[in-house]
Amino acid sequence: MSIIRNRVTDLLGVEIPIVQAPMGWIARSQLASAVSNAGGMGIIETSSGELDVIREEIRKMRTLTDNPFGVNIAQAFVRDPDIVQFVVDEGVKFVTTSAGSPTKYTAQLKEAGLTVFHVVPTLAGAEKAVTAGVDGLIVEGSEGGGFKNPRDVASMVLLPLIASHFDVPIIAAGGMLDGRTMAAAFALGAEGVQLGTRMVASTESPVHENWKKSITEARETDTIFLNRKFGPGLRALRTEHTEALEYADRNIMGEFGKAMDLYFGGDMNASVALTGQVAGRINEIRPVAEVLNEIVEEFFEVTAELGRRYPAA
Repeated sequence: MSIIRNRVTDLLGVEIPIVQAPMGWIARSQLASAVSNAGGMGIIETSSGELDVIREEIRKMRTLTDNPFGVNIAQAFVRDPDIVQFVVDEGVKFVTTSAGSPTKYTAQLKEAGLTVFHVVPTLAGAEKAVTAGVDGLIVEGSEGGGFKNPRDVASMVLLPLIASHFDVPIIAAGGMLDGRTMAAAFALGAEGVQLGTRMVASTESPVHENWKKSITEARETDTIFLNRKFGPGLRALRTEHTEALEYADRNIMGEFGKAMDLYFGGDMNASVALTGQVAGRINEIRPVAEVLNEIVEEFFEVTAELGRRYPAA
């Protein structure tokens, strides 16, 4: 596998600029260590709020990989006011922050010597993050699964817009899956990609096989955008449960109450299966290392072929 060298790999200390999304209850040592061992950046989540468990997962990471890994601070779900100190005490060097203002933790994290990327869904959000002093941005298009800005903007529009305004390293999220989408993201101004749904449907993902199978059987139209009226927006798999919530005249955040029955029990109608539109392009469950190796190989094939097909005059 060829190595990609740019500002993202330099800042993160990884071989390839592929980051695994910080999915609640999923982004733990089993999955994150597989990503780090494959040369990418594995991320441990905190959105579950289970910091005692997260502490053990971070420590377990060091027994499973010698490569860099990071932690996400999902601000809307933080219950511990000392979350920054928690991360610092665990010796983490890379943090992504999301679901809140970049002004809240960036200064503390930078003062502690950490590298910080903030997730942004809008140009205004990017400006706020850059002003706050982040090292880079994760630009998240509305194709992606999970929590979203109710005023959704696709990666094809959002990514080049933000890249044209700020000269900071950008990791593209939302719609990222393979070498082709990675090449497209780089053409639009990114220097890395973040994978969520592709990682859910990997061999090392801890979720129930029913969820993985639902992803591999999904069509490109089989996700649904929820909670647009109230926020945060949510993109999830289309199921009987989520279809009943599509036009709900209430905030549906309470519908995650039986998440464990879905995540690990396999009941696809017990909760909301946060999943991106790329589910429509995923046909099989594969090991993380194979996925990442194939992405990089295809990335170089695509970029080389474009150069041959459209040589400069």
